[in-house]
Amino acid sequence: MTYRRVKEPSEIVVIFKTHLRQGADEDEYGRASRRMHELAETIPGFISIKGFRSEDGEEIDIVRFENERALEAWRNQPEHRATQERGRTEFYDHFSVQACRVFREYEFSLD
Repeated sequence: MTYRRVKEPSEIVVIFKTHLRQGADEDEYGRASRRMHELAETIPGFISIKGFRSEDGEEIDIVRFENERALEAWRNQPEHRATQERGRTEFYDHFSVQACRVFREYEFSLD
């Protein structure tokens, strides 16, 4: 068994919760969402993105960045900004974003 503890974590975790509005073009939304995942991966300091969908249709993306600079680069990326606006005008009936600073981190793994 291995434990790893990070003494001074700097990671930022973004929790992005969305719900598609009735009548939204789901195919177009899927294309836009895949593009944002691809684009996020190009940001220096990007770690990972994972998406989940609940039974009630809410989607949750968990996006991890090495630090706040990487998050800011993502937040200000022009294509991302344009797609955010599309989210408001075309896709979502509601969404929320939480950007969280990791203050404790440890891992366990069976080796």
